Amino acid sequence: MNEKINTFLNSGLLEKYLLGETNSAETEKVESYISKYPEVHNTYNTLQFNLEVVAKSNAIEAPKIILDNILDELDEKSVVNLNAKAKYRSWFKYTAAASVAALVFAGTSYLFYSQNKKLSQENQVVVDELFDLRSDIEKNNQMLDDVMRQLLKLNNPETEKYIIKGNERAKDLKTVAYINPKEKTSMIDVVSLPQLPEEQCYQIWAELQGKMVNLGILNESDRQLKTIPYTENALALSITIEPKGGNEIASIENSVAQIDLQ
Repeated sequence: MNEKINTFLNSGLLEKYLLGETNSAETEKVESYISKYPEVHNTYNTLQFNLEVVAKSNAIEAPKIILDNILDELDEKSVVNLNAKAKYRSWFKYTAAASVAALVFAGTSYLFYSQNKKLSQENQVVVDELFDLRSDIEKNNQMLDDVMRQLLKLNNPETEKYIIKGNERAKDLKTVAYINPKEKTSMIDVVSLPQLPEEQCYQIWAELQGKMVNLGILNESDRQLKTIPYTENALALSITIEPKGGNEIASIENSVAQIDLQ
């Protein structure tokens, strides 16, 4: 379709022609385009068909008495030659105009409905994001609260700090224990742990009157303050190498670090 035809079809003259609202110059132009260009002719037929369908669907059947009066009147009047095209367009003008208005109203309503639906979806997304943000804020606040509690414990004058370094079997091992005998709390910070075979692990113990009390397994992933059980009157802390998953009895022969607490 060339630019000339496209410009004509977008001008609205064809619709005005169908509604009988064109002046003589516009009418001549429209009829010229309809006769010259098949694209315009096809568009005209399509618009006319669509408007007729809408007009008929909105038409109201006239009362039978009106039809009888018209027939009686025709019997008394002589038949005259009418300009069918002009009359058709004149009758069609109002019905088609109403139909076009209905179509415009329907299109506008659908547009508003689509926009409202889109806005509702966008609002729901915003609500979900705000909910997630609130959840994240609560989690962050909880984390900050935990950190503040840990800092308060570390800065407490009653908290004692013990640096535990590895022996010849684990020279790069280094952990820091924080013990507060007054509040009866214990924490450990894993600074570095030499890598072990998969079937082994590090385990920390508290020595208490000749008995080794299990305080848990140490992992490289524990490179942050970790709470461990507080042991009243513990004499020392020891770290041993045990089978994967930990051991119930400390393997003293596999000790890699130890520090006295008394």
